[in-house]
Amino acid sequence: MSSVFDAQYERFSTGAGFLAALDQSGGSTPKALRLYGVPESAYHTEDEMFDLIHQMRTRIITSPAFTAERILGAILFEQTVDREIKGLPSARYLWDELGIVPFLKIDKGLAELKDGVQIMKPIPPLAEELDKANANEVFGTKERSLIKQANESGIIAVVDQQFELADKVMDAGLVPIVEPEVDITAPDKAESEAILREQILAHLDALPEGRDVALKLSLPSEDDFYAPLVAHDRVVRVVALSGGYSRDEANARLARNHGIIASFSRALTEGLTAQQSDAEFNATLEASIASIHAASIAPEQA
Repeated sequence: MSSVFDAQYERFSTGAGFLAALDQSGGSTPKALRLYGVPESAYHTEDEMFDLIHQMRTRIITSPAFTAERILGAILFEQTVDREIKGLPSARYLWDELGIVPFLKIDKGLAELKDGVQIMKPIPPLAEELDKANANEVFGTKERSLIKQANESGIIAVVDQQFELADKVMDAGLVPIVEPEVDITAPDKAESEAILREQILAHLDALPEGRDVALKLSLPSEDDFYAPLVAHDRVVRVVALSGGYSRDEANARLARNHGIIASFSRALTEGLTAQQSDAEFNATLEASIASIHAASIAPEQA
């Protein structure tokens, strides 16, 4: 492994902070821009849309509030990795200039609902994605599935696919963030989590030494339900998505789960708008980052 990878591994595995999820892709970008105060009438092509979301992400990443003191890593969309921040490739800017560990979202969205879940669509250019990650000193990848019902066969399919992809990511020398999200609105959410935990543990137990993954999970219905995953030798870190909870609710739930840190997207950018002055924008982001960081290192987690 390279010295860069080793330094990134140390930072991600032991640092006190959280991950910024800045990886909205084609399907979720229009909503992210609307929340940021940019209507769909402000752009006419996909390229213009991605230019605008890159401006938003650049404004966040270059804000004085966005520092390695509280942010361990950032998850980026492929188009962000392809673009620059202050004249540097985005991922290299994060690591070289800020000391923040970059990750690349590699999934291409969700397949149709089947057996209560949505597995990932195929990723035809996977080798190219992993080569791009390595060329940009990206530490790891992120790949999302969605569980909407406590259907055992569906959840098995999700976890099997996630770890099959994780093996390919690890073969490329990267650390995968396995993300089998459980829909927080599902009436049988707790039952889904029970099946999910059992399946993840089975896959983790089968991993040989030196094959490590991170996990990104919905905040559980029962506090500390994922403690066996946090403690597992093959898990670098467990991070939580906000999943539609407000930032306050997500922070409160996170603070009650020992050893889990945030990887928030919408909850991180809540309250930010394109119309804010730099002072207003930076103050809003500062408050957001401070609250999420506090929840990620809450006294309850000690």
